[in-house]
Amino acid sequence: MEQVLPFYVICDESYSMEDHIDALNDGLQKLHAAVGSDPVVADKTRFCIIGFSDDAEVLLELSDLSDVTSTKGLVVKGGTNYGAAFRLLRDTIDGDVANLKAEGCRVYRPAAFFLSDGQPNYDWRSDFARLTDPSWKSRPNIVAFGFGAVDESTIAEIGTFKSFIADNTIGPAEALHEFASALTKSIVQSGTSMTNAGDVTLKVPDQVPGFTELKADEI
Repeated sequence: MEQVLPFYVICDESYSMEDHIDALNDGLQKLHAAVGSDPVVADKTRFCIIGFSDDAEVLLELSDLSDVTSTKGLVVKGGTNYGAAFRLLRDTIDGDVANLKAEGCRVYRPAAFFLSDGQPNYDWRSDFARLTDPSWKSRPNIVAFGFGAVDESTIAEIGTFKSFIADNTIGPAEALHEFASALTKSIVQSGTSMTNAGDVTLKVPDQVPGFTELKADEI
């Protein structure tokens, strides 16, 4: 039975990303080249890109990156609607998991890498609660990255697995390349962690240059 660990990257396309979107697209292209050229990793992982601003859109359907020749780039648009991103992610995962299981795949809990540089302009917590509902078996492990004007508390709340905030030791463009590099490493290391017995561990770097990991607060 084929084993599949799905990865989703959810990227801010709001107007505040105008000076940074090219660096992010470049980083994602390098990720595509690295993962798509590794047959072992590409065979065991799938990758999806979702962009969001006032609304959200699937820019790359969940795919084996070795089969993808090109991807639709991120494009700067309007506001910052986290809720639209979380709604689309939930619905997309539901459909993807059902399709993979129908193909006879053994599917592991998805990983979702969320990136934003600004505070949301819309209510989002009800959609986030639906996405992270403990009763939903396919709820993703979320790794959240923030930079620019986003609040640390917001990013810490979204990252259910790990959260990182830019520490301004490097410029935004370099930080976005480091985000893409961390995502690439996570896909490669997680994909190669699968055993014949069916065990797999989501691997996320403990340290990402230009970012500080946020610790969860006790409540």
